[in-house]
Amino acid sequence: MSLAMSFQVNRAEFQLQVSLELPDQGVTALFGRSGSGKTTLLRCIAGLEQLPGGSLSFQGQVWQSADEFVPVHLRPIGYVFQEASLFPHLTIEQNLHYGFKRIRAAERRIGFDEVVELLSLQDYLTRYPDQLSGGQRQRVSIGRALLTSPRLLLMDEPMASLDATSKQEILPYLERLTEELQLPIIYVSHAVDEVMRLADYMVLLDQGQVQAQGPLQALLTDHQLPFARSEQAASLLKAQLVDTDAGDGLAGLQLEQQPLLISQTHLSPGRLSPITLGATVKVTIMARDVVLARQLPEAISLLNALLVRVVALDTDLDKSQVLVHLQLGEQALMARISKRSAGLLQLQPGQQVYALIKGVAVNS
Repeated sequence: MSLAMSFQVNRAEFQLQVSLELPDQGVTALFGRSGSGKTTLLRCIAGLEQLPGGSLSFQGQVWQSADEFVPVHLRPIGYVFQEASLFPHLTIEQNLHYGFKRIRAAERRIGFDEVVELLSLQDYLTRYPDQLSGGQRQRVSIGRALLTSPRLLLMDEPMASLDATSKQEILPYLERLTEELQLPIIYVSHAVDEVMRLADYMVLLDQGQVQAQGPLQALLTDHQLPFARSEQAASLLKAQLVDTDAGDGLAGLQLEQQPLLISQTHLSPGRLSPITLGATVKVTIMARDVVLARQLPEAISLLNALLVRVVALDTDLDKSQVLVHLQLGEQALMARISKRSAGLLQLQPGQQVYALIKGVAVNS
C-alpha cells in the first residue's frame, strides 16, 4: 500500500471524510453513485483541490501535509477527464505532442510511437478532433495523458459521455493499457460492468464516506454490500486458459483445478491481442445463472459442474429467493435460487454441492 491519504471537508451541500491506503499497482476503482465524492477525491489526489488539513503521499513522496502542498503541475500524474477536451485547432499529432513536450527528454518513460501503437492512433494523426468519434477522441485524450510519462494515472469516468458502441470500442484499449504498462490507475466510475472488467481493487463511496474497500472479488460477493443483493449480482473469478479450441466453438479454462467451458465469443470480446495458453482470465458468472445439485445429474444440457462448498445462505430482497454463498477453492461464487429449492436440497453451511452453469452463461 503506497498511496496514503486523508481528506475531510464539510460544506453545506457536501461532506467528504476519507482516510485510505491504496495499492500502487493495478487498477483501483472509486465506485459510487453520483454525489458520493468520487470526483472530489480524485481531484484532491491530483492537487486540483487543496483541502485544509489534508494529507497525501505516493510511494514515499509527500504531496500534501500540514506544511507542504505540491501543485498539480509538479505531481507525476496523468489525468483523463470525462470529456476528451482536445484542442480543436490542433491535429491529433499536435494534441499528443502537447503532452509529450511538457516532459524533458531524460524523464520520458513512455515513447511517442509506443503510445500511438498502444492506442492504435496511427490513422488519425493528421486529422482534427471534430473528425473523430467520441471513442476515438477519448483514446487521444488517454494518449496525451500517457505522454506526460506519469507514475500515476487518474481517470474520471472516461466513458461516461460515450454511447454503448463507443464504450465497447474503447474498453479493449483500457484493458491493453492495464496489461502492457506497469502503471497504477485510479479509475472513477458508477458503472459496475466497467469496474468488473478493468479493476483489481475497489473503494465504495457513499455520501462522502468509505463504505468498504478491498479486492474487487471480495467486495462483489460481500452480503453486507449492495452488489450481492442487486438484480445483477455476479461473481468475478480468475481462471487459467488451457485450451483455445475445445470444440463446438468453446474454449477450455481451469478454475481452481476444475474444468470450465466458455464460449469462444465470450472469451475477452474485442480483445486487441490474443490470450496465450496459461494466461489468467477473469470470468463473470451471474448468481441467477448458477443451478445447485447434491448429485451430478445425467443427460443434462448444462456443461459445467463445479464442486463447491456451501458457506452461508442469505435472505434476498425477493422473499421467494435466497442467495447462497459458495466456496470454490480459494474463490467465492454466488447462486440465487428459490427458497423452496434450498429447502428441498436441505442446504446448510459446510455441505458440498455441485454448481451447474451453462457454457453460454460464463463471460469474460
